Amino acid sequence: MAQNERDWSPLLTGLMVGSILGAVVGILFAPKPGKELRADIRAKGDEVLKDAQEIYDEASKKAKTIIDEAKKRADELKKEADRRMAEARQKAKEVLSRCEKREEGAGGSATVIPGGGGV
Repeated sequence: MAQNERDWSPLLTGLMVGSILGAVVGILFAPKPGKELRADIRAKGDEVLKDAQEIYDEASKKAKTIIDEAKKRADELKKEADRRMAEARQKAKEVLSRCEKREEGAGGSATVIPGGGGV
């Protein structure tokens, strides 16, 4: 999805810039009186602003969609991490329990040597 958006971006930018330049050149080289020329420039300016607003709105919608998808993915990853952490804790408890049972079965005869690493 992100790849498709990148592919269209330069094309849309090029079309927008080309349209604006074409409109300005067409207006400036047209043989019209000043009042009419100013009205045409104003109309083209309004049109450009409208186009820019549409592009902004579309980009905002796409950004919101991307952000929503990223949040959803982050939530999924967090749940997976929590699940794996719970599994690791359970395994650690089982290992500790087995070690405690072995220690009890040995009758507490294990000697701890300071600095020696234990049993």
